[in-house]
Amino acid sequence: MDIDEYDVVVAGAGTAGCYAAATIANEGLDVVIVERKDAEEAGHIACGDALKGADAFPEAIPKDRLEPAFTNTGVDHGRFEIPQEDTVLEIPVPGELAVIDRWEYGRQLISGAEDAGVDFHYDTVINDVRQNESGRVTGIHAVRKGDPRTYEADVVIDGAGSLSLLQDKADFEETTFDTNVRYSQFCSAYREIVDVPEPVGWDDALVFKATDRAAGYLWYFPRTATEINAGLGFQMTEEPMKLVESLKKDLRDRPEFEGAEVRDKLGAALPTRRPYDSAVAPGYMAVGDAAGHVNPTTGGGIAGAAYAGKYAGEQAVKAVSDDDVSEENLWRYNTRVMDHFGGRYAGLDVYNVLATSVDVDNLMGLLASLPGEKLAEALYEGSTSMSFGLKLKAAVKSFGYWGTIRNFYQTKSLADELIGHYEEYPTSPAAMANWTRQRDDIMDRVYETTGADAKY
Repeated sequence: MDIDEYDVVVAGAGTAGCYAAATIANEGLDVVIVERKDAEEAGHIACGDALKGADAFPEAIPKDRLEPAFTNTGVDHGRFEIPQEDTVLEIPVPGELAVIDRWEYGRQLISGAEDAGVDFHYDTVINDVRQNESGRVTGIHAVRKGDPRTYEADVVIDGAGSLSLLQDKADFEETTFDTNVRYSQFCSAYREIVDVPEPVGWDDALVFKATDRAAGYLWYFPRTATEINAGLGFQMTEEPMKLVESLKKDLRDRPEFEGAEVRDKLGAALPTRRPYDSAVAPGYMAVGDAAGHVNPTTGGGIAGAAYAGKYAGEQAVKAVSDDDVSEENLWRYNTRVMDHFGGRYAGLDVYNVLATSVDVDNLMGLLASLPGEKLAEALYEGSTSMSFGLKLKAAVKSFGYWGTIRNFYQTKSLADELIGHYEEYPTSPAAMANWTRQRDDIMDRVYETTGADAKY
């Protein structure tokens, strides 16, 4: 069996993996990305194609490298269609926004990582994780183009996506690594690239539409005025074919899609849960979808993945330099993720919990009663505040939904409390058990207030 030796091995050529590897290579270490797809298909994944905040992405892969994939930089807001209320909400989206060609974006990511000095091994399927007697991860076993191969490394970075095989194979029993991971915490996503004969009238907006179940929604994201990413996301607790029929029916009923042609169909799983409590173990870090680094209310994961990759890459460089890849020495990666976006995403997940227990018509009535800018804050920041005047106006508009809106505000208070608790995220693994116990006490009150089943 052939053996390849590197300072760091990265699993997966997605956003998190490429940013992690480029960060490491820029510091002069030897790093390889192992990718199961071939060189042509690499970067071709199911995605909504919306990209938020690229103006502030890490510099390991320069933004100008990614810009050829930007197909529509004129989008500036969300359009939330609520047929139950015969209402359309125009919701401002903070920060730079664009719609991209995700496959081209993937190609540019890979090229940027190659420019930094990253090796790529395509057609490489990981089948096991190497661990020594103390439990430290020391590499992976894989099959490359049909031949067994072993990769030895000081650090393995898992960017292999949702429900990563590496986490099934590794033994994390004596670590803080989050193993409280179940299918019900994930979403299935399906999307089609659709060419329409005439320009749509909403090419400056990201269009969202609720399905007849609270656990699913449709999206229409305009790559251009005539090239639309049409998709559906739904919790894995739901029956997929019934919800996919919602997308098919909506496409048939929308006049702008008459005579349209479908060019590409893809599906994927993505986390709609809080970020992993800890994404490190001795010699090992998980990044991006493999660590729950996705906004659980919108499904947006590119920005979080890019920064998780940066933080993991920088911590890997330090660990290799220190000759210390212990959980303690990798821990700062966890704290940087939680400080940057992890606590906010955990707060947003509270609203997902609420949605599982609220009648969809009541939920849509509530959303229709909220001011658009405040709804945007809730969707992207995890918290929002309203003046007395706005509260009064919302109360008048929401007559008939006061029970639901009272439940929402009670839940909002708990989400705010949870975000505050994440601001006290422990600075070392030793304090993790006590922090987790206090966080779980808050979540118990979330379940009691919402009436939802426990998610974790």
